[in-house]
Amino acid sequence: MVAFTMPFHLIVNVLSMRRPGGWLIVGWFAFGLWPAHLIAQTSGSESLSVAGTAAYRQDRILIQRKARVSPSVLADFHAARRGKVLRSFEGLGRLQVVRVPAGETVQSLIAKYQQSGLVEFAEPDYAVQAAATMPNDPKFLDGTLWGLHNIGQSGGTVDADIDAPEGWDVLTSASDIVVAVLDTGVRYTHEDLAANMWVNPNDGGHGFNALTGTNNPQDDQGHGTLVSGMLGGVGNNGKGVAGVAWRVQIMACKCLDSSGNGNDSDVIECIDYARTNGVRIINASLDSPTYSQAMSNAIYSVREVGIIFIASAGNVSVNIDLNPRYPSCYEIDNIVSVAYTTPFDTLGSFSNYGATNVDLAAPGAAVYSTFFTADNAYLGASAIQGTSFAAPYVAGTFALMLSKYRSENYQDIISRVLNATDPLPALSGKCVTGGRLNLRKALSPPINLTAIAVSTGGPFSLRVSGGPNRTCVIERTTDLTSWEPIHTNITSAAGTFDFTDSQPGIPAQRFYRAVSTP
Repeated sequence: MVAFTMPFHLIVNVLSMRRPGGWLIVGWFAFGLWPAHLIAQTSGSESLSVAGTAAYRQDRILIQRKARVSPSVLADFHAARRGKVLRSFEGLGRLQVVRVPAGETVQSLIAKYQQSGLVEFAEPDYAVQAAATMPNDPKFLDGTLWGLHNIGQSGGTVDADIDAPEGWDVLTSASDIVVAVLDTGVRYTHEDLAANMWVNPNDGGHGFNALTGTNNPQDDQGHGTLVSGMLGGVGNNGKGVAGVAWRVQIMACKCLDSSGNGNDSDVIECIDYARTNGVRIINASLDSPTYSQAMSNAIYSVREVGIIFIASAGNVSVNIDLNPRYPSCYEIDNIVSVAYTTPFDTLGSFSNYGATNVDLAAPGAAVYSTFFTADNAYLGASAIQGTSFAAPYVAGTFALMLSKYRSENYQDIISRVLNATDPLPALSGKCVTGGRLNLRKALSPPINLTAIAVSTGGPFSLRVSGGPNRTCVIERTTDLTSWEPIHTNITSAAGTFDFTDSQPGIPAQRFYRAVSTP
C-alpha cells in the first residue's frame, strides 16, 4: 500500500492596480446623479463663485504649508494679509483653510500665497455635489431589492445582481468594521439603521457635522440615508431593507448641505474625522469635474493608514479617462471607483465609465432604501439611480471582506474584490475589470489546485487547504474526463481538512481534485 499526501492551496490571482509607476499626490472632488449643471445656491458669507464649470466659495481658500517653512513664519504672513486660519489639518499634509479678508478676492489672495514661496499650493475651496437624481414626486415602493437578488422581477435579467444570498451564506456581519459615509448626513434614529450606527466613545454621537462643527450629523436632504441603507441596513430584523452588510458600524459624516452641495474643506474635515476615529472604509458618493490638490492629499493621507476610499464614478455619461472626474481620476491606489448597472446588466444610462479610471460596476438603478423623513420611512422609484447608490454596495462588500480577511492589507482586499467581478459584455472596455460586483465570489473565491493528485493503488490521503469554513468536494476520476464526487467536507478554522480514500475495488490508478462550492 502506498500512502500519499498532496496539499492543495488556494491561489489568489492578484489583479495589477491600474496606476503603475509610483504614487502621485494629486487632487479630487465628488459625484453621482445630481445633474452636473446644478451648482450650489447659497447666500451671504457662503456664496459661491462660478468659473466655467468650477464653483468655489468666495470667502475662503485652501493652502498647504511647505515642510521646510516654520509655522510661525506662515502665521506672520497670514497676519500681514489679514487671512485668518479657519481650520488646520496637520495630519493631512499641513493643510489649512484660510478666510479671504475684506477687499480681497479668492484669486488675488491665492496669487499672493503662491508668490510668497511659503506654500506648496493655494487653491479655491471648490464645490462638491451629491451624486443622485431625486425625483420631484418621490413615491414609496414595496419593490424587491433586485441588486441583491434578481430573479427576473419587473422584467429584469435573472442573476443581474451581486449574488448577495450566496455571499451571505459565507458571512453577513462586519460588526467590527467602521465605515464613514461622507454625505448629507444620516437619519441615525431610523428603525433600519439605528442598531448599525457607530457610537463615539467620547461624546456618544454617531459622527460629525462639518457644516456646524458639532457631533450632530442628522440628514436634512435624504441622500446620505439612502446610501446608508444600501450599505448597512440592518438585516434579518423583519423591517424594511437589508444592506449588503447586515451588521456594520456606520459613521455619519455630514459634509453636504440640505441641497446636496458642499465644499472641499468640509469634505476634508470629515476625512480627517474619519481618519482619527478608526474608520477602515470611506464611502464618498460625491462628484466634481475640478481637480483639487488639497483633496487629493487628504485621500493620500488616509491611504497611508490603510483606509479604502470608495468613490462613485459620476453621472454625466462620459468617459472619465478623457474627461476627468474626481476623486475617481486621482492616481491613488486606495481609491475604488464605481459605475452603476441596471436590472438588465447594462451600464446605467447616466453612468460615467473609463477603462483606466473606473474599477468596477455595481447595481445602482431603481433604488429602494431607507429615507430621512421618518424613522420608518423608505423611498424607492425607477428614477432614483446613479453611481451614488452603486458605491455603497461596494463599500458594504469591502466591510465584509475586511471582517473576513483580517490580516490582509487594503491592497490585498481591493485585489480580491476586483478579481471576483462578473464579466459583462456591457462593461467590456468601460472599466478596469470589465465586470460587476459579485459578493459571493469575493467572499468565497474558488479553490484552484496547484496539481492533480495521482495514486497508483491502495489507500490514498490528501489535505485540502483553501481558507476557513469553505465547503469543498473531493472528486475522483480514472480518465481525467468524467469526475465523480466522493466526499464533501468543510475546512476548519485553520482552513484545512484531511481526506483518505480507502474504498476497496477501485482502479489502481486514479486522479483526485478538490472543488469549492458556492
